[in-house]
Amino acid sequence: MSEKTTIYDIAKALNITAATVSRALNNNPKISQATKKLVLETAAKMNYKQNKLALALKSGRSNTVGVIVPYIDRNFFSSIIRGIEEELYPLGYHVIICQTHEEEGTEIDNINALLNAQVDGILMSVSKHTTQLDHFDHVLKKGVPLVFFDRKKDIKGVSTVTIDDFEGGYTATKHLIEQGCKRIAHLSGDRSLEIYKHRYEGYKKALEDFGLKVNKDHVVQCKNDIAAGHKAIDKFMKLDHRPDAIFSSSDFLALGAIQQLKKNGIKIPEEFCVVGFSNEPFTKFMELSISSVDQSPVLMGNTAAKVFLEQVKDSNVKIEKKVVLSPKLKIRKSSSRS
Repeated sequence: MSEKTTIYDIAKALNITAATVSRALNNNPKISQATKKLVLETAAKMNYKQNKLALALKSGRSNTVGVIVPYIDRNFFSSIIRGIEEELYPLGYHVIICQTHEEEGTEIDNINALLNAQVDGILMSVSKHTTQLDHFDHVLKKGVPLVFFDRKKDIKGVSTVTIDDFEGGYTATKHLIEQGCKRIAHLSGDRSLEIYKHRYEGYKKALEDFGLKVNKDHVVQCKNDIAAGHKAIDKFMKLDHRPDAIFSSSDFLALGAIQQLKKNGIKIPEEFCVVGFSNEPFTKFMELSISSVDQSPVLMGNTAAKVFLEQVKDSNVKIEKKVVLSPKLKIRKSSSRS
């Protein structure tokens, strides 16, 4: 049989009306169990496929949720997606995953495509180049729940699930001070993004609280990759007053820094301590394991999904939640002198 079998074909085969077939397929209580069973068996034999989009248009529910992330191939974001799916799949939801590659235009296209697919909600982490808010307003005007995780914009009516990046930066820097480090550098991501801005502010506050000054030569804003970590160390090596530790806003930067420090014959952690951020899988499996701030991405995904479910439970009640998770510092060889 062709996959294009229709309810009219099933009705003809069973000598009943198309309306009865439709009701049976949609589990209408007016149709007897015997008829439902017969229709479902016949539909299976004839390889009938329901038009999910048509059902969504009719019922107003598609049981699909859109998830938008900057990159799918980053462990942090893939772990968040896992957390979302853990909550939603058992309830019959399917997840459509989109990535923006940090481009605002792609983010807008993703949102429009998801709205056209009649998704029941959109859970997303905002692209670092996003400046407009119109596409978010468009989602809200359509009555589709919108939940930001990790990276967010402050928009009335939109729930957010984030980690306390300030606390993460503060805790990491405090740990380095407790290890005896006096000249702590900071490798920062793009501080136009709140997450990197708050990590930097936590770093500054920890130095201030322990009577240490921020040396502007020790703060470098860089790309989130290994090569940028190499370049930062090369820059520090040329200074008269070199740092003796790094708090990095990224594990990839931290890894690059460690590689270049070793190349320069500097002993870690005896002469130089390093702490990263995100707790990427590689940090614990290296011979010189890297201390890092864990962001609990699976929990973040679980929580974002739960916030979405609260919003769809009663569409007449407007829920706006601001959930902030606590970071956890994982202390390993790269910063442990004790």
